[in-house]
Amino acid sequence: MTTSEPPFSIRHYESLDSTNEEARRLAKTGEQQKIWILTDEQTAGRGRRGRAWVSPKGNLMTTLYLPGPFAPEIAGQLSFVAGLAIFDTVAKLIGDESLLGLKWPNDLLLSGAKLAGILLEASSSAERDIQSLAIGIGVNLRHHPLDTPYPASSLEKICEAPTPIQALQILAPCFDAHLATWRAHGFLPIRNLWAQRAYGMGGDITARMETHQVSGIFEGITEDGNLLLRLTSGALETIAAGDIYFPHLMGMKNDK
Repeated sequence: MTTSEPPFSIRHYESLDSTNEEARRLAKTGEQQKIWILTDEQTAGRGRRGRAWVSPKGNLMTTLYLPGPFAPEIAGQLSFVAGLAIFDTVAKLIGDESLLGLKWPNDLLLSGAKLAGILLEASSSAERDIQSLAIGIGVNLRHHPLDTPYPASSLEKICEAPTPIQALQILAPCFDAHLATWRAHGFLPIRNLWAQRAYGMGGDITARMETHQVSGIFEGITEDGNLLLRLTSGALETIAAGDIYFPHLMGMKNDK
C-alpha cells in the first residue's frame, strides 16, 4: 500500500533563465514545500553535462523542487521515477504507449525519436545528505530540434499537443503516484517497471563515456539503476554514467 504525497504548488513564469536555476534559488531559502516551477520561456536552459537545451515557447519546461533530505546514493533513483511519470503522461495524451520507450538513463523516445529529457541536480550542502533536488523535465510538445545527431520528435506530429500547463497538470499526479511507490517500497518496483518500458532492451547499443566508448548488447538494468552491457567478448560491463546510442537510429534525419 502506498502512502499519499503531500500537496504541491505550481509557480508559473513568463520567462526564466532556467527552471533548475529557480529551484536552486529556492533551495538557498530553505523552502520545505514541493513546488513545480513552470516557465513559458527559458533564456539559459541546459541539459546533461552542461549542454544547451533549446527551449522554444509551446514546449513543456518545468522543474520539480523536491525537498529532502536524500541520501546521495539513492538520489539518482528519482530520475527513474521522473521517467515513469513522463511515460505515463505522454501515454495518456496519445492513447498508445506502444509508441513509447524509456532511454537510459533519462530520456523518453516516441517511435525511436527523443521526445523528452530529464536533468536531475542536487542542492549543495555541507551535510552528508542532499537537502533538496531539482528534477528538470523538458517535453517537446510543439517543437523539436532539427540538427541533432539522433532523431528527435514532438507531440504535435501525432496529436493535438496540450499547452504546457495542461501537460503539467497530468504530469504532477503521475509523478506523485510513482514517488509514493518509491517512498513506500524502495527502488526495486520502480526499476522493474522502468525496465519493462525500456527502449532497445536486448539490442545493440553504444555507450559513450568521457574517455572512451564501448558497444554491445543492452542486457538490463541493475538493482541500483546502472546499465548492463554484454560486450562482444562475452564479458558483462556495468555502466554508471554515459550517453547511449542505438546504431539503427543514428543518421536518421529529423522531419520538420
